[in-house]
Amino acid sequence: MSELLTLAEVGGPLAAVAGGVGYARAKAPALYWLAIGLPVTAARFSVTYGSTMDACGLTVEPSRLRVLITRATTRREIRPVPPKIRRVRPTSTGLRVRLRLAPGQEPADVAASAERLRHAWGVHAVHVSVVKPGVIELRMTGFDVLRKVRMPRRLPAGELLVPVALREDGTAFVRNYRAVPHCLTLGATLTGKSVYQRNLITRLARLDVALVGIDCKFGVELAPFAPRLSALATDSGQASSLLDKLVGEMEARYDLIRSHQGIPGSVPDDEITSDIWGLPTEVRPVPLVLIVDEIAELFLVATRKDEERRDHMVTQLIRLAQLGRAAGMFVEACGQRFGSELGKGATMLRAQLTGRVVHRVNDVETARMGLADISPEAVLAATQIVPEMPGVAVAGDSSGGWSRIRTPHMSLADAARICRETARLAPELSSLAAFRPYVPPVNTPVDGPSLVKPRPVTG
Repeated sequence: MSELLTLAEVGGPLAAVAGGVGYARAKAPALYWLAIGLPVTAARFSVTYGSTMDACGLTVEPSRLRVLITRATTRREIRPVPPKIRRVRPTSTGLRVRLRLAPGQEPADVAASAERLRHAWGVHAVHVSVVKPGVIELRMTGFDVLRKVRMPRRLPAGELLVPVALREDGTAFVRNYRAVPHCLTLGATLTGKSVYQRNLITRLARLDVALVGIDCKFGVELAPFAPRLSALATDSGQASSLLDKLVGEMEARYDLIRSHQGIPGSVPDDEITSDIWGLPTEVRPVPLVLIVDEIAELFLVATRKDEERRDHMVTQLIRLAQLGRAAGMFVEACGQRFGSELGKGATMLRAQLTGRVVHRVNDVETARMGLADISPEAVLAATQIVPEMPGVAVAGDSSGGWSRIRTPHMSLADAARICRETARLAPELSSLAAFRPYVPPVNTPVDGPSLVKPRPVTG
């Protein structure tokens, strides 16, 4: 009887501990990973690394020199050689292992076995990235980091580097305008496209850039950010005029660049440049980002006159996308639907938008329009995004690389507040002065007589 009581006394605390561990794994996966998942995974990896690589076919025969040394110094069995471990680094979301590939191996061999490695080491996912020729990094995540987005503490910083979202491998998704100047963002209603746009705008608002908006939905999407915008068009007529001014601004910047190209020898050779980044700081124009909300509205026409204006607007937009990078002018085009049926110039414009971010869409053709020229697997991943996880998207570029991302939630009120706080950074561009949105002054409370009737004095 006493033995039964002892077992009951022990079983109670054990059940409570097991319940707490299960609750932490479901509700606080980051805490569970640091306390339990990381030590277990690290031990499992160190013990089974060689056998796992051998089972996955990621080993090669040792060199003759190694065979001779092994036979001369030991009596061990000569086994195939796995990639050499360079570094193991734990993180708050997983484990990163840097490997030196064996002769004859390539990163694609390891990437093809990522699913096997995930099951062998009991982690949520394994991603392979190339560090340099012959060196790769295994980025293991211990839990689904996209379920509850927390941006890394250390974010990339630099000129026109904008962290926008979190990748599924736990790193930040960064819009690098110097490397990927233009981007097409697609997504149906309630998929998180607007939240992505808010994160992008608020990050840009803190930088020394000019923000210009075209919102043909009467300004309802971009008007809250008016304090930080240098120009805003809210209908197709204003958009056509604004695009003309932007093309004129681009041509003026090219004239400035030509004046610093040493023709006919008036500029020193070390100051010759082909873009604004080589210009002296005192004359360099501020970078400009054009944000087009609902790009399909620019293509819609009702009359022949509208069709002529549409063709003119699309032509100007294509010119900006083709020539704007050297002038420091970048295009962010957003929309719910994008396809060749929008009309002349749609596919030509898409070809100039190097970056692609596709949220959940209502038809597979939009996913193909955004990602088919990047990777067929990316199209499949975009069509599998579930409605229960708004903000999840597939991001890629013309290099063929892609990944799943998710933006942290940001309310419209918070985004508008940040734009008000950074309004002083909005540059005054004389060529766009006519399109500067009017921002009414903030009403301040005025001291006046109290409306509360004082109590009568008694006594």
